[in-house]
This record gives sequence, structure tokens and C-alpha cells, in this order.
Amino acid sequence: MLKAGIIGATGYTGLALISALVSHPDVTVSLITSNTYKGKKISDIFPLLKGRFETILVPTDDDHAGKCDVYFLCLPHGTSMEAAKKLYDGKALIIDLSADFRFEDVDTYEQVYIPHTAKELIPQSIFGLPEIYRHRIKGATLIGNPGCYPTSAILGLYPLLKAGYLAGDIFIDSKSGVSGAGRETKLGSMFCEVSEGFRPYGVGVHRHEPEIQKEVSKFSKLRVMFVPHLLPMNRGILTTMYSRLSQPLKTKDLLALYRKTYDGEPFVRVMDEGVYPDTRFVRFSNYIDIGLKSFDDGRIVIISAIDNLVKGASGQAIQNMNVALGLSETASLTAVPQFP
Repeated sequence: MLKAGIIGATGYTGLALISALVSHPDVTVSLITSNTYKGKKISDIFPLLKGRFETILVPTDDDHAGKCDVYFLCLPHGTSMEAAKKLYDGKALIIDLSADFRFEDVDTYEQVYIPHTAKELIPQSIFGLPEIYRHRIKGATLIGNPGCYPTSAILGLYPLLKAGYLAGDIFIDSKSGVSGAGRETKLGSMFCEVSEGFRPYGVGVHRHEPEIQKEVSKFSKLRVMFVPHLLPMNRGILTTMYSRLSQPLKTKDLLALYRKTYDGEPFVRVMDEGVYPDTRFVRFSNYIDIGLKSFDDGRIVIISAIDNLVKGASGQAIQNMNVALGLSETASLTAVPQFP
């Protein structure tokens, strides 16, 4: 069995990793860390793990190099790069769930986030979207796991970008559940601040816009406008993308393009014509559901839905691990979405 370590295991992404990896046939979680809860059993923090996984948390700040075959970094932006510097040896696989290794261009990262202190590792990092970069992820030793919003948008746009069918700037309207803000106590995430409300945030300045833009720019000179919204629900992202086609194309033909592009992809589900994604039907799963509609005048709307904690974070991280290490890509990720 391969040994996995989760550095910063007491957030939502850490819990999602543990919940999936307890059933992995080839990987066992042998290390979990937390500075806040060091010395406590993880099942004391998350009682749902009682009887299934009750490992004791050790300090994140300890030296954990050489202890595991794969490390999942569930740490804040800026902290992950420091952890990666300590752990990286070119042998163990490191999957960073922060933004620290998502950008190939360090200048872009620093414009959006903070000065990067592990620039020497950036050339080693692969952007972890298996549906697009599987060939590069295989055998990788450092993976920058994409953000949740970018995952929903990039996979929704990719077939049209690859085919060169988009001719208008891209407007992206995304709605997320509150768990996307993390488990740390924040005023804007409190029940009374969220319940019965629906609001945009980060308009024109959200840090995921440059992440989406860098991927779009690999295929096109089109500009992206991204506006996220906070929904009063626990989890899920619904992303609606608007643009124009280079030529009028029928909805059925574009859906056929999507099916061809994603043929054989285990976690991409393309909707039938007239059927559109719903966050209820991807909850607790690694699926992304994609639907679209084109119009006679060349307008197009693409809609995607994911679980922000699974395909948008921990599930995708496990998918990346499986691909990088030559394991079955779907291992521990075959759960059926939960409804109601």
C-alpha cells in the first residue's frame, strides 16, 4: 500500500480526502496534520469518522519529509509553497490544493496573490486537470490542483476553445455553496450572513479570473469576465458561461462535439439537448455535468455543475494522484451523487 499524508487535515478538503481515501484499494492515509488540533483524534473533530478512521493528528510544523509516497497540501495560499519546499525530493508526489503551483508564470501568481518563495519548483508543477493534461500528469511529482470555479469553467469551455468555435468575449457567472470559503470562521460565512440571501462578491477582482484566463489564452485571445456569487447552501457550484460562436451551429451538433471531446472521460457527463445541470445531482461526487444551448444568431450558453469539495478540490486531487501514480483513475471516486 502506498502511504498518503494530508498536511492540514481538519478543513473541509482534508475531510473530503479522508472520506474518499478510506476506501482506496492501493493507498492508506498514514499521516494527518494540524497545528490547531495536534494530539487529538481526527474522529474527535469529525465524529462521522468514528469507527472508520481515528488517527491522531500531529503538528503540521514537524518535519514530515520522507514519510509518505504522496502528500496532499490542504494549506492556505502562501503556506503551501513553504511546505512544498520542505517535502519536495523529486520522488514523493506532492498535490497542492492551494493556488501556489497553479500558475506557470510566477509574475501572474504574484500579481494575484503574494511573492512566491518557491519559484524553483514552479517548472516542476503540472496544472491538474486530467481531462486536458492527463499526458503530463502521468509521472508528475508536483501538481497544482485547480480551483473549484476554474474547474467548472475551463472544462465547460474547453471543447469550444479547442475547436476554435468561440468568437466573442466570455462572460462567466458562477454560484457556489458556502463551503467554498473554507471551514475557518469568517463573518461572511456565518449562518445569519448567508441564509435567505444571494449576493455577488469579488466582482472584477476575484483571483480565479486570472486562473481561468490563463487557460483560455492557450487557445484564444478572447477575454474573460468572471463574477462569482454566494448561495445559501452547503456545497456545489453552478457555472453559466455566455459567448458568441464564430459561426451559427446547432445545439445538437455542439453536444456531439462535447461527447466526442470527452469520450472515455469517467467523470464528465454531457447532458441531452434541453436538459441542464443541477447541483443536486453531483453532490458528494467527482462528476461534472455540462449542458448547453446555441441560438440562430450565434449566441451560446454553456452550463456546468460540480461539487466544489470533490471535483472542485479533493476528488480531483485524488484523480490526479491516481493518474500520476499509474493507479486506476476512478479508484475511491465511484460514489453515486447523493440525493435528496
